[in-house]
Amino acid sequence: MSASIEVQDHIAIIYLNNPPVNGLGHATRSEISSHLRTVEFDSNIHAVILTGVGKAFSGGADIKEFGTDKTFAEPSLPNLLEQLDTYKKPIIAAINGVCMGGGLELALACHYRVATQGALIALPEVKLGILPGAGGTQRLPRLLNMDTCVDMIVNGHPLPSSELAQTGLFDLYIEHPDQLLREAINFAIVASTTRPVPRVRDRSVIGLTNPLLFSEYRTKLQKSSRFFPAPFTCLDVLEAALKQTFEEGLKTERAAFQTLLSSPESKALRHIFMAERAASKIAGVDSTETVRAIAAVAVVGAGTMGTGIAMCFANANIPVQVLDSKISSLENGLNRIRETYLASFKKGKLSQLECEHRIGLIQGVQDYTAISEADLVIEAVFEEMPIKREVFEHLDRYVKSGAILASNTSTLDLNQIASFTKRPHDVVGLHFFSPANRMELLEVVRGQQTSTEVLASCAAIAKRIRKIAIIAGVCDGFIGNRMLEQYTKQAAFLLEEGCTPQQVDQAMEAFGFAMGPFRMNDLAGNDISWAIRKRRLAANPQLIYSKLGDILCEQGRFGQKSRAGWYDYHEGDRTAYPSIIVEEIIRQHANALGIPQRQIGAEEIVQRLVLALANEGRKILLDKIAARSSDIDLVYLKGYGFPAYRGGPMFYAEQMTWDQVDRLIRQFQTGHRGNTWTI
Repeated sequence: MSASIEVQDHIAIIYLNNPPVNGLGHATRSEISSHLRTVEFDSNIHAVILTGVGKAFSGGADIKEFGTDKTFAEPSLPNLLEQLDTYKKPIIAAINGVCMGGGLELALACHYRVATQGALIALPEVKLGILPGAGGTQRLPRLLNMDTCVDMIVNGHPLPSSELAQTGLFDLYIEHPDQLLREAINFAIVASTTRPVPRVRDRSVIGLTNPLLFSEYRTKLQKSSRFFPAPFTCLDVLEAALKQTFEEGLKTERAAFQTLLSSPESKALRHIFMAERAASKIAGVDSTETVRAIAAVAVVGAGTMGTGIAMCFANANIPVQVLDSKISSLENGLNRIRETYLASFKKGKLSQLECEHRIGLIQGVQDYTAISEADLVIEAVFEEMPIKREVFEHLDRYVKSGAILASNTSTLDLNQIASFTKRPHDVVGLHFFSPANRMELLEVVRGQQTSTEVLASCAAIAKRIRKIAIIAGVCDGFIGNRMLEQYTKQAAFLLEEGCTPQQVDQAMEAFGFAMGPFRMNDLAGNDISWAIRKRRLAANPQLIYSKLGDILCEQGRFGQKSRAGWYDYHEGDRTAYPSIIVEEIIRQHANALGIPQRQIGAEEIVQRLVLALANEGRKILLDKIAARSSDIDLVYLKGYGFPAYRGGPMFYAEQMTWDQVDRLIRQFQTGHRGNTWTI
């Protein structure tokens, strides 16, 4: 049973028991409704308490049911709440732990709410591209001021119950969680003598203190959420609560919910939500696998990546040693760490005490013997195999048995790196994305001999440092960079055929990317991709690349760091200015190859680049480099700036249908310089 009932002191207590968060799926709704009918006319029952088993009152709707017959199966959540609304006996929500989404709407439809310290209150539906669809937008403004309602519903921000203790949301606030049920029963006994029972719907909406609240928020949303309809719709429905009756407001809310639920943006965001859940499941690793304790970490290499990785662990209160044999590099790296933390302190993101604490967790060392007791060592040195070999031979010699030895390589063969040690089962890839201390993604690369214990341990540590871990197999570029190669290839071919860098970038940024491919390359450094191309061509001379990127690098146009790349840059100014020099380089190159120039529209640019990603992603699945299509989407969403409202390259292709994708690819195979496509 997902909802059970017992009676104490003439009070019926209905327990929600649908782990892990007591979700309000169809079975749970049905059982709550049935229990309510059973006791409604029982003269021995004076009141009803709803509460949750475990650490949650209710986390809300069951997302897996969205889009299925169960979404609106009776009793639907709105109809269950109508049953509560019209109930003849008082119903008290005893709120313990998580109370979110439909769970909070359930509590709002009760006649009274009793909450305990430590509960987390939220209406986060906007993060799934929808809004509260069971009265949340109409009931909450009758208990809380509109500023708080906007923050909770338009932004989806959770609030601890302690911040709401003195508001109209709770009729009783209890400091000690273990006293919640007893105090709720006492409250119910008193409430059972009051008639008629009070209903939230009968209250007036709390007025605005700022008459410009809605217009000011819409202006903010134009900057922060212009690709997402849900935040704007949430504002519209909240504003309707001020102007309409409760019944009219419910109809407005319900119609808006239905529209958003079927929107492509909501489908994409729900796909991402489920993808993040699925990513935690690692093939061949079960929940009982041993997880190694990681209390001390070492990072080899004090460059930008190494110091960023070190901060990831310091931010999670894990001490880190940064090893670099060059004292100047080490000092520069430690200074970079200090400056980053001090900047956060000056912006008010860290207290002075926390700033100093995190800086103090990171220690610079110059000798491998100093890191011999580390539980996890991450190599973050230059991307050349001879250098990696030297590092891993030293790690094998000096670091204790049982330590995890990880490489931050983004493209090199992890199996070869593991062969440099006598313990390849302890070697794993941990590919962080730059800036490592800010990016969510972590590619965990599984070598041929990487043990399941090491994988489970890396998944656990990723969670501690707040990263989304995606398991990848060994190939050149793993998941993300293998796909990126095809994306950047097509971008360069588009230049040869008539585009300018700014045309390509503008098309991709209008699609939703924060940066187009050429601005991105200028930021990362064109010399990095140049080195990768040279390595790949040396290994396989049959590969086809545009020479444009090489020509730029040969002229010293490495990007922002040289103030010249695909764009021109000015001293102290990161703005990308179109370059006459680059346009002339492109024109001469195309003429030399005899490639006719033509006008290329934004739609073709987007299709060429996005479908290059999706097509390579499909091959990655066939090669078993990734376990799931949704894992590939997460890599691009969290590591490469793919727009969330599009759901990821694989989801985008699936919505288009693979048949249509293949038809377009066949056109690209025959009609363009970039005829390196294979299906």
